[in-house]
Amino acid sequence: MRGFTTASGSLALGLLGASICLAAQEAPAKPQETQPLVPAKTEAAEPAKPAALPVNVDPKSFLLGPEDVILVRVWREPDLSGQLVIRPDGQINMPLIREIRAGGLSPEQLTTNLTEALSKFINNPQVLVQVMAVRSQKYMVTGEINRPGAYPLAGPTSVFEAITLAGGFREFANTGNITILRGAQRLRFNYREVVKGKNLGQNILIENGDKIVVR
Repeated sequence: MRGFTTASGSLALGLLGASICLAAQEAPAKPQETQPLVPAKTEAAEPAKPAALPVNVDPKSFLLGPEDVILVRVWREPDLSGQLVIRPDGQINMPLIREIRAGGLSPEQLTTNLTEALSKFINNPQVLVQVMAVRSQKYMVTGEINRPGAYPLAGPTSVFEAITLAGGFREFANTGNITILRGAQRLRFNYREVVKGKNLGQNILIENGDKIVVR
């Protein structure tokens, strides 16, 4: 009798386990949670850098010199167009015409000479010469000035204008006693007087190699 009870209990447990397994298989599978789609981050493209602009010089009076950078454009001739640096001997190199003098000429004069030289190879060439950087002519501003350093002399510039371009004076600058060193000369400039409209003759034009000293 005891053996029959034990067997019956084992049979009941087996049937119960089978029922649980069957119920688990028949239960609908729980749908997997889907993560919302997040758009991939894209880095914004950097804006294109603006092309360098020509220096504002007078094409008739400004004289080109060694180390100046010029842009020569020949219409419909990309192989003949591009930036050139004037050599220390004043010459530039170009296809077809090889060497031609640029130093000591104005951009307008160089345009005329290039047009004439290219006419031997091209029918009615249209040439444009622009100054991209002035390196042959410069002046210095030093001392109690906000932006001391060398500045290109691209056109007529007075002492007053040179000081303004250099950011003006520092707090303790002696604006009434400014010195312009020009070779062996020592020229004086009184900023206070010029501002008041007095003695304007001292507001001279800067020359290549001048050094303005503010104490």
